[in-house]
Amino acid sequence: MTPVQHAHAPADDESLRRSAEADATDPRFTEGASPPPPATPEVEDMTSLQGALGVFRRGLAESPELRVGLGYTIGLAIAMALGRLLVPVLLQQVVDRGLLGADGFRPAFVYPACAAAAVAVVFIYVAARFTYARMVTISEGALASLRVRAFAHIHELSIAEQTAHKRGVFVSRVTADVDTLAQFLEWGGLSWVISGALMLGCAAAMFVYSWQLALITVAVVAPIVLVLRTMQRAMLGAYDRWRNRVSDTLSEVSESVMGAAEVRAYGLEERTDRRLRTAIAGQYGAEMYAQRFAATVFPIADLFGAMAIAAVVAVGAHYGRAWGLSLGDLVAFLFLVTLFLQPLMELSEVFEQTQTAIAGWRKVLTVIDLPVELDEPAHGVSLPAGPLPLRLEGVAYAYREGGPVLEDIDVDVAAGAHVAVVGETGSGKTTFARLVSRLADPSCGRILVGGIDLRDASPLSRRHAVRMVPQDGFLFDTSIRENVRFGGDGVDDGDIVRAFAALGLREWLDSLPEGLDTRVGERGENISVGERQLVALARAQVANPGLLILDEATSAVDPETERVIADALERLSRGRTTVTIAHRLSTAEAADSVLVFDAGRIVERGDHRSLVAARGVYASLYESWLGNTRARA
Repeated sequence: MTPVQHAHAPADDESLRRSAEADATDPRFTEGASPPPPATPEVEDMTSLQGALGVFRRGLAESPELRVGLGYTIGLAIAMALGRLLVPVLLQQVVDRGLLGADGFRPAFVYPACAAAAVAVVFIYVAARFTYARMVTISEGALASLRVRAFAHIHELSIAEQTAHKRGVFVSRVTADVDTLAQFLEWGGLSWVISGALMLGCAAAMFVYSWQLALITVAVVAPIVLVLRTMQRAMLGAYDRWRNRVSDTLSEVSESVMGAAEVRAYGLEERTDRRLRTAIAGQYGAEMYAQRFAATVFPIADLFGAMAIAAVVAVGAHYGRAWGLSLGDLVAFLFLVTLFLQPLMELSEVFEQTQTAIAGWRKVLTVIDLPVELDEPAHGVSLPAGPLPLRLEGVAYAYREGGPVLEDIDVDVAAGAHVAVVGETGSGKTTFARLVSRLADPSCGRILVGGIDLRDASPLSRRHAVRMVPQDGFLFDTSIRENVRFGGDGVDDGDIVRAFAALGLREWLDSLPEGLDTRVGERGENISVGERQLVALARAQVANPGLLILDEATSAVDPETERVIADALERLSRGRTTVTIAHRLSTAEAADSVLVFDAGRIVERGDHRSLVAARGVYASLYESWLGNTRARA
């Protein structure tokens, strides 16, 4: 195998078998098929945050913005709920004292009573509008903060955690899962408060009017609580699984869109389509399974509500006069029963929204709970300026899944030296570069830069002193100017132009129609692969690091661009300690020394000439590279 990296096809289809529905197909896609019920929700999500109440308490603890003025908002909601009780009370007074009293119709009483009812209605509207506006303001602020916190936490995770979770999952946590909280916090949560206050107030008023009819109403409605309690745990699990399937779909969509060129180039449309359909079918099956609960709750609420009203009408009409109830009392009681049952009628939507929100909230909190393995020092040491020596002592590293990637790595690089790292694909070269950049900490051993353990170096100092230029030359969707400016603080146009000039790229920059204002597009897709690398090199140049780590990328460019990049790399390396992950062994030829990796260990080290003469692993790689070079020529 040559040390040159090749483009990789998408992962095998077997990697998609992540759920019980993976082998099922959506009936919209295949006739006669239907997704099976989903299995138990993932253990990692269910063990960290148990129960809806536990998630709610933890969510409030993690979002203190929601607790600001919470009592005031709840007080308004309760006042609004109790204000609705005035209408049936006033109605009873109008019927008994204004219409059917001993004096018959009494305008002097009816009209003021109706005006009082109108005032109560206006008060309810104003209180509802103010309460809702307040909840929206507080909730949106809290959700914005939660998004930022989750996003920042994801970027603090080590490469081990980033490898263990697909990109779409993290995107789902910050976007779709947080979105599920919006309606709940702005309406569903408030509805529980208003509904609870309204039901308690109505129950108290009903007992005042007729304790017999009140007991009948409570007896008819009470079983619904037991039904909902029984269903709640299963519902929460179903909605939790649904959120997982949404993440899977986002992962597949993200991968298929970002890899569209490769999919078409390799003729993988059918396979990609099958993968995406499988993910969508899994989401469809999980969603339909979750919706069965909502479909069950809705008619249950209607059923119990109708039974309660029917019981009150039947018993009240038969025994009401004997129990001392007037017509006004009975009419008011029926209004109170209607108000008491109204939350039950809305229960399907509110309960479904609550379960979805709790499931989404749990997902976000689970991400926030992922351990940050890279603990930054509170008072870190600043790395010195200029070329920095690099030393690795007994370094080893293993990802969470799989065996060790690096073992017993001992390296000593003098300040200003140029070291090339070579080896077959999977030998540990890239992991070595990531450890030196402190994208992860070694499982054991230590890494010293400028004589200072990287774990003790201040983050700001480390980011200035140690700079890695990755193989893909990632660019942001903005101009060349802004992409280079990301390389350091206080970088102006003069610094950017000088950086390009120092790398011998001024002529290329001037050839661009819009110069520094040229927009590179998403991930730099508006310019070529080689040009993206040139911009990335200029970004490293303005940072002026003392230790430069280069993941060489020239296999996907034409010979002319390759020469330009090679010259820019040589210029960038001058006066700096440079570690190059070499994919072209011509780079290793020019290096001061070479580290040869094989199966996670350094098996050879020395200069190019001595390694070729040793007839070992490096010599075999070199001969293979020469053969490929001659074949291309």
